[in-house]
Amino acid sequence: MITTSYISGIIDETLEGTDMFVVSLKVSESNLIQVIVDADSGLSIDQCVRVSRSIESQINRDEEDFELQVTSPGLSNPLVVTRQYIKNVGRDLKVTMNSGEVHEGNLIKADEEGVVLEYSYKQRIEGRKKKEVIAEQLPLSYEDIKEAKVMISFK
Repeated sequence: MITTSYISGIIDETLEGTDMFVVSLKVSESNLIQVIVDADSGLSIDQCVRVSRSIESQINRDEEDFELQVTSPGLSNPLVVTRQYIKNVGRDLKVTMNSGEVHEGNLIKADEEGVVLEYSYKQRIEGRKKKEVIAEQLPLSYEDIKEAKVMISFK
């Protein structure tokens, strides 16, 4: 049987020296290998193919029957690892908290501790006729985040 640790070793060797990283790796009992990879500078199909071929070349099909899927995370999938948050600094996120609260804002900071979202709203300030835009920053810890997705903008 093919193990997750064996595949992880192959992937780590393949990705060494690149800006690519593993988002998710699963190996089922039926030897379905699912790998989701990403890259700091964006991921190409050629990079996915390279990872796929590297894994395939290390497993003997005469000894093991397996199915292999190597993909990028996709726009609609939630962010999973810290490196994805760091990669997406400057983009708008929709964050659902464990408490059920939902926050939308611009991701202005991401590190090992958590993220900082900046959001703005209009509020009437006493003594002024028009509402003014107020920007606030909201620090969030990864432990409190249930799901975070990049909001797609067509501007």
